[in-house]
Amino acid sequence: MNKTLQISFSLKNTYRVNSILYSLKQIPLIKKVLPSTLYSIWGFKIFANIIAGIWEILSIFLGKLVYLAFMIVGVSAMYEGVPQDALFLHIFLFLTVIGAYMNTYLFNPTQDKYYSIILLRMNARELSLLDYGYHMIKLLVGFLPFTIYFGQQFGVPLWLSILIPFSIASLKMVMAYFTLRSYEKTGEASGENQLGKSVWLVTGLLLAAAYLPPAFGLVLPLPMVAALLVGILPFGLWSLHKIITFAYYEEMDRQLLKNWKNPIQVGDIQRQQSERLISTDATITSRKKGFEYLNDLFIRRHQKILWRSSKRLSAVCAVLILACLLMFYLLPQTKKEVNELLLVFLPYFVFIMYAINRGTGFTRALFMNCDHSLLTYSFYKRPAMILKLFRIRLREIIKINLLPGMILGGGLALLLYASGGTDDPLNYWLLLISIVCMSIFFSVHYLTIYYLLQLYNAGTEIKSGTYQIVMSATYLICFGMMQVRMPIQTFGILCIVFCLLYFAVACVLIYRFAPKTFRLRN
Repeated sequence: MNKTLQISFSLKNTYRVNSILYSLKQIPLIKKVLPSTLYSIWGFKIFANIIAGIWEILSIFLGKLVYLAFMIVGVSAMYEGVPQDALFLHIFLFLTVIGAYMNTYLFNPTQDKYYSIILLRMNARELSLLDYGYHMIKLLVGFLPFTIYFGQQFGVPLWLSILIPFSIASLKMVMAYFTLRSYEKTGEASGENQLGKSVWLVTGLLLAAAYLPPAFGLVLPLPMVAALLVGILPFGLWSLHKIITFAYYEEMDRQLLKNWKNPIQVGDIQRQQSERLISTDATITSRKKGFEYLNDLFIRRHQKILWRSSKRLSAVCAVLILACLLMFYLLPQTKKEVNELLLVFLPYFVFIMYAINRGTGFTRALFMNCDHSLLTYSFYKRPAMILKLFRIRLREIIKINLLPGMILGGGLALLLYASGGTDDPLNYWLLLISIVCMSIFFSVHYLTIYYLLQLYNAGTEIKSGTYQIVMSATYLICFGMMQVRMPIQTFGILCIVFCLLYFAVACVLIYRFAPKTFRLRN
């Protein structure tokens, strides 16, 4: 067991350190001064080890903090007249159930496991249990300070706040046990990254149960939730015993990892899956010419890939808007609070528009099914050609993201009117235009990053360290905007001006730098 622990730790740390060094080599300003023998220099390895250690510590706590702050605490501010302690536990309980079956920590095929079990032939049982135990310890340590802090803020008893992380771990163990039991009966193992439609349906229902009843003043009583959280503990301990004594980790892990291939093969699998959604109708053609012809054919043949998620998001936005209108009808007393929120909470929607933007999917489809082949031709990388195609593609990605953006923006304006309206009619237009501008901004942002960094390698893996930095900064800024409270007119005008300036700067950057950066990665 000790030997397995040492090898596993060494392997993970080596992979993490090399990934950090590789990312440093991809940063434009830094890579020129770094030596080619970077991986063999002791000082750089020490630096990478320190960064890896800091990141590991941050990952233990930061994810839990963001999860609780965004999914529970931030949302709770929208509910009025509901007991805060019961509200906190109500939302937390349903989200915990979702997390328990979507991420047990035991059935996720990873690159680390592939290297260890398939290539190095390490003891699968020992490795699985060590990895599982480490993740469970991280869960307990990471959640405990924040459940205590936020629990006290919401008036949850201290003993229950301390107990919550152990209840989370217990529920995950119970879910893991049922999965192991299913494998013993059927011999079929399914990874956590292979969730079926029924799982997503259940997830949607549980999310609705978490967030919709509080809008009507309905939450589970605190004693009931407390009893459930306490009652799951003995089942967790019993499940842990079953997890430890499970005899088929070797067979199960090999089945889970059998499709885990090298990056090129993964890219081939992804490409094959993508091709199933591409129309093969030979009658699809276009009367346009040049790059407009190329783009028109691409859009027509990739309708399912490009538009499916946008249409689904639009439907979700429409349902949520209708649910709010129904809430106004059933609970008229909520109108005032919602009206006040809409007049100052516009910056909050920056994060929402960031989350629903389909820019990554669009650029991945572009690279996988178009640019991956055409980037081998020199004419495709000329400044004028790149800028022309950038503008064409920007038009298309804006269309795709504009559908949910228009529905959300128009819906917010409608909610403002239905909740009591505003003295200044300009506020209605600013709500709509601001949301539309956010949608356009993120469309420009993702496409600009794609051209300036070209983040994919041949296996469609993201291999740009600069991209990771840029997207992390984008996430932090968008998350920070959730804390801003600003009148509609002030934020709306700033948003519109910023989007126009960003587009102009993006075009200049694309023209000057994309011929050098828009290339195939090794």
